[in-house]
Amino acid sequence: MLITAKSKYIGISPEKLRLVARAIKKNFSAEKSLIYLDQIPQKSGMPLAKTIRQAIANAVNNTKQKSEDLKIKRIQIDEGPFLKRFKPVSRGTAHSIKRRTSHITVILEAGSGKLEVGNKKLEVRSEKQEPKKGKK
Repeated sequence: MLITAKSKYIGISPEKLRLVARAIKKNFSAEKSLIYLDQIPQKSGMPLAKTIRQAIANAVNNTKQKSEDLKIKRIQIDEGPFLKRFKPVSRGTAHSIKRRTSHITVILEAGSGKLEVGNKKLEVRSEKQEPKKGKK
């Protein structure tokens, strides 16, 4: 089961956020990534950690998953709208400055691949399987 969390209009450029997001490897456990993000000196680690905590809370409250079983499937950093500012330079002219914003999407998945509903255990497929080929 996939659990998502989104943060929009973050006041940090997407390039700076992607540097930190690449350090958190795919299939990294969610709790280990929070420990890593709390220790790095970059400012862009804070909104990324906040979004991961939000995704963990969504999983625990909505689908009754254990936080230890959650893995990060994907972290997506998209560009948001940018604010145009101007900086005065020589001879009465101005250069434009783009203040960039970002949108963060974090997708978590259960590590075991099994989901309990009532007394039944359901197998959750993470990848699409090809249909079986039969005789024609």
